[in-house]
Amino acid sequence: MNKKLIFLIVAVLILFFLPLIYKASFFIHVLILIFMFAMASQAWDLVGGYTGQISFGNAIFFGIGAYTSTLLYMHWSVTPWIGMLVGGVVAVIVALIVGYPAFKLKGHYFLLATIGIGEIIRTLFLNWPAVGGAQGIFIPFEKESFWNFQFHSSKLPYYYIILTLFILTFLVSYFVEKSKLGFYFKAIREDEDAAKAMGIHTQKFKFVAFAISAFLTAITGTFYAQYLMYIDPNSVMPFMLSTQIVLVAILGGMGYLFGPLLGSLVLIPLSELTRVLLGSSGSGFHLVIYGLLIMLISMYKPAGLAGWIQEWNFNKKKAAGGEVDGTTINS
Repeated sequence: MNKKLIFLIVAVLILFFLPLIYKASFFIHVLILIFMFAMASQAWDLVGGYTGQISFGNAIFFGIGAYTSTLLYMHWSVTPWIGMLVGGVVAVIVALIVGYPAFKLKGHYFLLATIGIGEIIRTLFLNWPAVGGAQGIFIPFEKESFWNFQFHSSKLPYYYIILTLFILTFLVSYFVEKSKLGFYFKAIREDEDAAKAMGIHTQKFKFVAFAISAFLTAITGTFYAQYLMYIDPNSVMPFMLSTQIVLVAILGGMGYLFGPLLGSLVLIPLSELTRVLLGSSGSGFHLVIYGLLIMLISMYKPAGLAGWIQEWNFNKKKAAGGEVDGTTINS
């Protein structure tokens, strides 16, 4: 059996049993956030890491997923599991509408456009009474069940749900990376003009990447809404959320399959531990840590943690006189 496959199976088994061995509520909460941000960042990486379109607007789709499932549940008693899929479809539609003008721009102009569009939509929701406005929405407490997506006595069900969702998102990224679609994405990232010259419909494939990313991010938003049981525009659509999703990918390694998970394993525990240990006196201190980490990564290891691990592994094999086949964990 392939060594990588054995490693992945062992890793999944460890992750499955870990919260059963160490049952502290805060520990499980941190694990939930780690995989939630890893999932959101993995979805973003399809656009930012694979096609090279740096977007700071993915909080739009996160919020759309949260609001769609919540409103369907409150007004029509639609289970959040169906609301999750509907939210993903709505996010895809919004992504196509938003992407049409945004993808006419390149580089930092595209980045600024996504920031602006994100803030416009957040402000719209803040002043829209039908969706709760700035006051937000409390999700009604119902009987604890998988169908209702509510678990009041333990965080464990939420952990296993987000772990499963992350694994599915990871598999989507894996199959995209290994498919012809992935090669098209990377061609656009490396040189869009050259990709056009080769006959690749660059606009079409940027839309495809954006749509897949939006769908997966919306699903993450639905999970977050059900986990907190409360949403408002400043919690599910803030610019800081988009920034955090991007920073996780940058630290872990943009365009690397394991990059988002590695970045989340570092940034999220730092954020939560800082919040708990320093309390209100340390408000925003985790942002300083984020900034320092990103500066160090940008200066010394631009490829992120995954790139550093790949380089270390390559040098180790070379020093040992082993055969280096040129394959990498980044495609």
